[in-house]
Amino acid sequence: MSAVRYLLVGGLAFLIDIGLLAILHEIIGVPLVIATPAAFLTSFGLTYLMQRAITFDGESAWGSSAVKYTLLVIFNTFATTAIVAGIDAIGWPWEIGKVAAVASTTIWNYFAYRYWVFAKRR
Repeated sequence: MSAVRYLLVGGLAFLIDIGLLAILHEIIGVPLVIATPAAFLTSFGLTYLMQRAITFDGESAWGSSAVKYTLLVIFNTFATTAIVAGIDAIGWPWEIGKVAAVASTTIWNYFAYRYWVFAKRR
């Protein structure tokens, strides 16, 4: 059941992420290499709170889960930016890169959240 909640929360976070990215880059004109991590970090902050409370029942200690989550955010920020910029650099629409990045991070984040960030206390 946690996988369903994870996907629902993640879907909401994705809408926030791609919507903010589109606003920043397409409407305001912020360069993609700046707009991508800005949108990503905003949605990821919201994701922590929602995943902790809704998906993984928040049994892990706040301090340790926040540190682990921060490390994962750093990794995911670089990975997402590299994927989006790489796709854009080869001439494909940045939206394809964003979808590819989200697909990748969705898979590895579920396992990182479940078994590392929000792992239940033993």
